[in-house]
This record gives sequence, C-alpha cells and structure tokens, in this order.
Amino acid sequence: MEHAIYLVTLIGAGLVIAAAFSSLVAFRFGAPLLLLFLCIGLASGGDGLGIQFNNPQVAYFVGSLALAVILFDSGFRTPLKMLRQAAAPALSLATLGVLLTTGIFGAAAFYLLNLSWLESFLLGASVASTDAAAVFFLLRAGDINLRERVRSTLEVESGSNDPIAIFLTITLVEIIAVHGHPETRVLLTDLAIGFLSNMAIGAVIGILGGMAIVRLVDRLNLDAGLLPIFVITLSLMVFAAAGAIGGSGFLAAYLAGLVAGNSDIRAVATLKRFQSGMSWLAQIIMFLVLGLFATPSQFPEILIPAVLLGLFLIFVARPIAVWFCLTPFRLPRPEVAFISWVGLRGAVSILLAITPLLSGLEHGRLIFNVAFIIVLVSLVVQGWTVGPLARRLALIVPARLGPLDKVELELPGSARHELLAYKVAPGSPVARGQRIPRWARPSLVVREGRSMRFQDMGRLAAGDNVYIFVSDRYPQLLDKLFASRAAVDPEDADFFGAFALDPARPANELESAYGPGLTEEERKMNVSDLVIARLGGHAEYADRVLLGPIELIVRDVDDKGRITGLGLSFEPTASAAQVPVFLSAGEIFDRLKAFYAERKARKTKPGATSRQESATTEDLDENIARNDPTEEAPKDPSDTPLGTAA
Repeated sequence: MEHAIYLVTLIGAGLVIAAAFSSLVAFRFGAPLLLLFLCIGLASGGDGLGIQFNNPQVAYFVGSLALAVILFDSGFRTPLKMLRQAAAPALSLATLGVLLTTGIFGAAAFYLLNLSWLESFLLGASVASTDAAAVFFLLRAGDINLRERVRSTLEVESGSNDPIAIFLTITLVEIIAVHGHPETRVLLTDLAIGFLSNMAIGAVIGILGGMAIVRLVDRLNLDAGLLPIFVITLSLMVFAAAGAIGGSGFLAAYLAGLVAGNSDIRAVATLKRFQSGMSWLAQIIMFLVLGLFATPSQFPEILIPAVLLGLFLIFVARPIAVWFCLTPFRLPRPEVAFISWVGLRGAVSILLAITPLLSGLEHGRLIFNVAFIIVLVSLVVQGWTVGPLARRLALIVPARLGPLDKVELELPGSARHELLAYKVAPGSPVARGQRIPRWARPSLVVREGRSMRFQDMGRLAAGDNVYIFVSDRYPQLLDKLFASRAAVDPEDADFFGAFALDPARPANELESAYGPGLTEEERKMNVSDLVIARLGGHAEYADRVLLGPIELIVRDVDDKGRITGLGLSFEPTASAAQVPVFLSAGEIFDRLKAFYAERKARKTKPGATSRQESATTEDLDENIARNDPTEEAPKDPSDTPLGTAA
C-alpha cells in the first residue's frame, strides 16, 4: 500500500511536470498549449503507457472544481472597462449564440450520427461553448496585440458562456434519462423555467458571494501566506452554495471573481499571482484527467463523421451563430469574421460530454468520443491559425506601452498604498527628461549600487531603480512614464500617420485644406466628433477613418472614450482582406437606403441614365480630373494649420 502511494504520486507529479514543460514548446512555436496537455493525457492512458482510469464520476468532479477555479480567476481579471466595452455583443454570443450553435450543430449531428433529435441536441450543447483557457492562452501567445474591442468580446464571451452550455447539457440529459422523448412544448417549458431560475440564483449568489469575499478579506487580519488560500476556498464555497440550491455554480464563481476583482480588495497583486498559478494547475489537471479518461482505440469507427462535424462547427454553425448575434452591432466585417473563427472548444466540451455517461445514457460513450474528437479538430485547425488570421484581417495594432520592468509590493498597514519599484528603461519619458508628478515623487533611487534621495540626484537615467510609494489608483499613470517606447514592426512604422492632428479643431478646416467631401452637418463638428460619428458612435485606440485623400488614425483615447490624439496620413493603408459575408445591421440598412434612394432617383429622372451612357470616355476622364480631389497631389501639411510633424 505504501509503495502504491509513492507510485501514484510519482506518476501524477511526472505528468504535471511534463505538461508544464510543454508550455515552452507552445510559447515558442505558437502551438495550442491545451492540445499538448490533452495529448499527454492520451499518451499516458490505457491505450498509451497503460494508466487505467475509467471513473466518470471522479473525472467530472475534478473537472468541475478545476473549471470553477478557472472561471473565478477569469472574472477576477476582467476589468469593468472591458466588460462595459464588450458586454452587449459578448453576452449575446454567450446566450443566444450558444442556443443557435446547439440547434444548428444538433441538426447536422442528427443526419451524420445514429442519434435521436434530443441526443443530437445534447451533443450540440456539449460543444456549443468556447473554452476560456484556450482563448486566453492563444490571445496571449505570440504577442498578438489585438484591437481592444475584439479582445474584450472574445474574453468576456469565453468566460461567460460556460454556465449556459452547462445548464443546457444537464437539462437535456435529465429529460432524456427521465422522460425519454417528451413533447416539444414540455421541453421548451422546462428549458425556459429552469434556465431563468438557474441563472438568477447563480447570479444572486455570485454577486453576494463576491461582496462577502471582499468584506471578509478587509475585516480579517490574515497572514499574507494564508490570504490567497482563504480567497480561493471562499470562491469554491460560492460555487458549491449556488449549485446546492439549484443555481448555476459556474456563473456564481465567475461573478464572484468579477465583483472581487473590481473592488478595492486588499492584496490584489498577491491574489492575482496566486490565482494565476492555481488557474494553470487547474487547467493542467483537468486536461490530463480528461485525456486519461478517453480511449483512443474507440475513435476510428466514428472518426470520419466526428471530423466532419468538427469542420461543420468551425465553418458553418459557429459563423452563422456569430453573424446572427452580432448583426445588431456595427462591428466591421473583419472583426466579426475573426470572432467567428476564434471559437475554440476545449475542456468544458469534454467535461460536459461526460454527463451522458454519468446518467447511463445508451449512447453516452459515443457522445463523449465524438465531442473529444471535435475538440481535437478545433484545437488543431483553429489553434494554429489565430495569429496569421489576425494579421490577414489587419486586427493587430501596435502596443501602447513598450517593455516595462516593474515590481509591486504591498506593505502591512499601507492603507491601500503600494510600493512600486521601476527600472528606468532607455527611451522612456522619464529617461528623456519628463517630470514625475509631485504626488509620485520617488522615496529612493538606486544608481550603480548607490542609494540616494531623488532630490539629490537630478534627472533620472536609464538603468536607475526608482522606488515610489503611491496610492493603488495611480500605477497605470506611472507605467506610461517608465515604459520604453513600444516596439513597432518596420512595416507598421507609419501606422499612426506622419502628422499629428488636434482633435478639437473644426472639421470645416479639414474640408478647406484637403477636400475630403464632408457633408454640411459634418463640417459643423470638430474633428473628434467627426471621427466618432464615422465610427458609429464609439472610438478606440488604432481605429482608422478614410476621408477622401486622407486617413485619420486614433492615436489615443481616455478612460471616458474621448479621443485625445489623432494622426493624419496621406497614404491610406491597403484595405484588409475582403470578407464577403458578415454584414452588420448598419451595413444592411445603409445598402438598403442607398438602393431605394437610387431607385427613387431613377424614377424622378428617367432620362438621366441614357444621357450618362451617351457621354464619351474623354468627357468622363476630363470631368473626373476636374472634380475628383483624389486626382490632385496632396497638400503639404505645413501649408495648412492642421498638420504638425509627429
């Protein structure tokens, strides 16, 4: 017995270490890390090294606890700014998108597999949600600096759609196991009532639990080493309490993390570091256990239909669901296309596919094997292509900040203050002589091993170590002073234009200087309002607006969404890869409006078409050369009051 304990511990620790080492390969080559975790589990199972594990109850229990830890950490790291920015499209994808994906995929599964309609929809619900761990890792790997709106939408969706898929899967399993094949009316009624109560209870418990976590952390004077364990244990209590009274424990865990992470909780830096490690450990354990539970020798008999279903999910079901959910929002087509592609399936889909086995359904093992293969297809096909597709669709933007060497320390009795240690980077604003605000004067500066007061050393130099004791509300402002200039790819050297433009200048001056063809209403705006209007009411960092012969680029936006910096370019960038589908509601409306306006114009001027067709090519060329502003050489910005060298 004693030797068995040592052997199990040795094997388990070895698998975890192997999974941790595989992250080096993933980060170096951009491989989907979770695919490596799964492959290690498969290689160690009964068809590989011979480790026998065939206990669905244990696999589901371990996976559920691991998922609760991951969701709490995901919510803890989601700032409210990101949630506000992407709440509407992301929540639409997390609710309606999951339902649509389940229905579309279930219809295909019914015809490709020998399953009933309810079993087909059960399989669809199992693979309907995207995997938060896979999405977070792939957006982080390879230095993919996406547009904020796209990144926020994907991260909020992947963190919030699991509870919906879990509820659908468990409900369908219970209906199939108890009622066999109920009438459609009964099924829809059960789903609607159960969904509302499940989500409502989970939301209430999650919000109250998050507030309780913050209050307890602030009130109890726990040891610094015990505090992170206390918080993660409380999050599991919130998860269990919500599930015990009929709510969604996973939604409760995510919301508890969201509430706690966006409050003034004590020791937030320490908690984030600990939870990051726990989240990685949970991912490794969950994928290894699920890989061990699978039996690859059973895959060949259903390999072809499972692969076809995986491709159908990637190329048909997910894109249709995404387009339908995002149609009301004025998102550019490249962004919608990218969101539809980054719908990676992962451990949640495999975990949900275990539920039919727990209930002893006739085709439970078939559903699990198909779901497992679909996850492998998703990670292989989509996991390797996220970076190249983002570049192809021109969704990668230069980083706002360059390298930053910073350490955060929380001191006892600091009253929400932090001790920040910066190393001055070459080319940073402070190294170039920019003054540090009075409220952030350094307490100590270390230069070449000598410590001195800031008042005694004059200008900071590259390589200095600066120690600042400051309120925890201001570190982001200081980061901009101590970060070096962002490294920009040579091909993107002129990304923000060669000239700076004051956002407060009247747009009428643009019309006078460059003739972009503004309407009378647009000429009355300032340049900032013009850009926001052209973008559909919201501007973000790196947005671009084409105005005739010039292009305006948003260089910076403040916390309230106001444009604080604009660039002007005379060489508009080449358009991104054309996406023939994914029209938004705004584009559909604009096209219909233009179509009916053209029809109305033809009816009021019946002879206009024939007169235009009778014009000679020479007349048209002369007319274009005389009236088209794009045919004229662009004016030097120094000749106008608008452009200044960047």
